[in-house]
Amino acid sequence: MVTSKFELQRNAFGKLILTSSDGEVFEDVSPVRAFPIQSPLMSISMVMGDGREVAWIDQLSDLSDSTRALVLAELEGREFMPEIQKILDVSSFALPCTWTVRTDRGDTAFVLKGDEDIRRIGSTSLLITDNHGIQFLIRDMFGVDKLSRKILDRFL
Repeated sequence: MVTSKFELQRNAFGKLILTSSDGEVFEDVSPVRAFPIQSPLMSISMVMGDGREVAWIDQLSDLSDSTRALVLAELEGREFMPEIQKILDVSSFALPCTWTVRTDRGDTAFVLKGDEDIRRIGSTSLLITDNHGIQFLIRDMFGVDKLSRKILDRFL
């Protein structure tokens, strides 16, 4: 396995090609975050389609600007986890209910089926899964506005 000393580029088909420091070429690699919520810019594995790890990135800041841009672009294309910034409304405090929220990707509404669909991640983060399996992140439940916190308290 190689470390963060590698070159990364896209081929004509848009697939990532990793070339290790000793010249070994790995086609169609993908970045995978080890700790996507707690440490999104650290501990990233470059893996082949079969899951075999071919490179490890301790910190994205260790990479060149062009390689870092490729890794971040690929991660953004693979990951979809809107971050809730504010809870605008909840249709009911009985479940299931519809939540209307403001996220980093715009306003949306989703159905929360049950209490088990709100999970604590660490001491301050929450992961909320809607009825379609889409996950929404609240990075700091204590840092949201007063109304959002009051609504969260009813469900936690």
